[in-house]
Amino acid sequence: MSKTIDEDIGQLEKEIRQLKIEYEQYFGGGKKRPPADIEWRIETLVKRYSDRGAQMNYTQRFRYGNLVQMYTKYREVFRKRMKQKEEGTVQRHFGAAAREIEAERAKGRAKTEKSDAVHLPFAVSWEDPDHEKKKVELLFAAFREAKAKAGEDTEPLTMETFQKFVRQKTDQLKKQKDAHEVEYIVTVEGNHARLKARVKS
Repeated sequence: MSKTIDEDIGQLEKEIRQLKIEYEQYFGGGKKRPPADIEWRIETLVKRYSDRGAQMNYTQRFRYGNLVQMYTKYREVFRKRMKQKEEGTVQRHFGAAAREIEAERAKGRAKTEKSDAVHLPFAVSWEDPDHEKKKVELLFAAFREAKAKAGEDTEPLTMETFQKFVRQKTDQLKKQKDAHEVEYIVTVEGNHARLKARVKS
């Protein structure tokens, strides 16, 4: 079940990205019709998982919630632009929708940063990540959020590869520094997400 959920959430992320591109093309005059088929597929995925919160782990719920929030913002902007287009008040300029969406996202970020379960910078420490899965999930969610805020692609980042990375890094630092505990810190510096590791004294 977990793999199917991750695949569906990944598909939802792709569809939302494609929806944004095709709406920009539509408002810019490059397409004759709005992408109703993509919107229908997104709505289907959103409804499928709106009642399945118990089947998702923390990371999946966090990622799903962020995507739904992003889609809701996009949809509001698109509907507003559609109304302007129908009334003949829209300027046919490619990328105008994108700038408006970014403005909406910036406003949304300020609100969500206050309410999200994960706040940046985010720090967590452990002796053995294999025995503290909850902390690894939280760190993974924080790193994904940092990458999203920095405008970086989050798709290649999977829980499996992340778990493997922190396991190897933890073992390496503990051996090098003769330490028992390692701390990981997630920050956004400039336009890049950073994941730093250090031993705890």
